[in-house]
Amino acid sequence: MNVTRFAAAPQYFPPHHDGMRCLRLQGHEAGPSDTVWLGVSQIQPGGGTTLDASATEKLYFVLEGSVTVETEDGRETLEKYDSCRLAPGEKRALKNFTDLPATILLAMPYAASPSKI
Repeated sequence: MNVTRFAAAPQYFPPHHDGMRCLRLQGHEAGPSDTVWLGVSQIQPGGGTTLDASATEKLYFVLEGSVTVETEDGRETLEKYDSCRLAPGEKRALKNFTDLPATILLAMPYAASPSKI
């Protein structure tokens, strides 16, 4: 078993994330995981990411507050306990348009290495 206490979760600094505090809960530097890693992003009012894509699927789950997810097809505002899936290669931007902080859980598989394809 690998336990990560929230107070000790390692912070990471992804590019194009402003007004956000990003923490790893499982996987990468937070401990072993074979297929997926978990993170939490705390998004301050006015904070968010730029419209960008990654090669891997993303799953978001709002723990607190309100987060607007924008894609090239439109935008949806997710409230507490709402979730969404973004496909590999799908561009997305996260925004907190409210006056209160928001917290979102991220689950993301590890990118497949060439030897596993």
